[in-house]
Order: sequence, then C-alpha cells, then structure tokens
Amino acid sequence: MSGPARVLVPIDRAVLAEARRATLVTIGPRGLARPVPVCYAILESADGSVVAWTPIDEKPKRSADPLDLARVRDILERPGVAILVDRWDEDWQRLAWVRLAGIATVVAPGDVLDRSAAIAALRARYPQYRAHDLEARPMIRVAVSTIVSWHAVGEAG
Repeated sequence: MSGPARVLVPIDRAVLAEARRATLVTIGPRGLARPVPVCYAILESADGSVVAWTPIDEKPKRSADPLDLARVRDILERPGVAILVDRWDEDWQRLAWVRLAGIATVVAPGDVLDRSAAIAALRARYPQYRAHDLEARPMIRVAVSTIVSWHAVGEAG
C-alpha cells in the first residue's frame, strides 16, 4: 500500500487511466456517506498537484436543475469528498484501487482556467461527451490533497 501522498505514482496512473468509472463519495446532511458512480478526468500540474474533474452532464437526472442534485448540495454544504477507482480482475494478482481525497467545488461555466483542459480530457476519455455541451454545464472540481492506493502482491509498479 502506498500513501497517504499528494502525487500519483506510475501504477496509480495506470489504474486511473484503465478504469471507465469512479465512485464519488460525498457526505449527506445526516452525516452518512453518499456514493455515486461518475465519469472522471485527472489532470496533473507541472508542480505535481492533482485535480479530478467530473461533469454534471446531460444524461437524465432526477432533477432538471443540475444544482439540485444531491451530490452538488452535499458539496456546497460539506466540500470534503473522496473518489475511489478500483480495478477488479478474476486474477487477484491484478486487484488494485486508488482513493483520491480532497476539497470539491462546483464550477460554473467560465469560472476556472483549467476547465477547458478538463473538458478536452473528458471528451478524449469518453467519446459520448463529444455530443454533450459540457461548456454550458457546471462541473465538479476536486483539488486532491491525499492519494492512497493498494495494489495486489506481484503487481509491477
């Protein structure tokens, strides 16, 4: 197990790149964890800082107002979140997970400079987003402060 750390190591990058979804965990109003599956992109700065992005996309939601979603309400009240990405395999020598924890913000269109890089990364990762107007929708930005990971015995790093 590695961590807690603030930088990604090569094996963590591989797990994050291979996975198709993550689980965003917010804390609800009664103090309980509220996990939800999300699409994501990870951006690393030259200084080693890590930011995770997840869109509030055009897929059907319980509310037409993206700011009325439970995860958004949770973040506005309690911005501490975690993102868990795991790799499952029947060969248990390939099991791995990466947990990114940090402070989330809900970013309105046009608010942050690296938002366009996040949108480009999301579209490269998920071709479905090429038809979504991500520029006009809020996004969730997580400034990662802690990275913890686990990789099965025998995993090359």
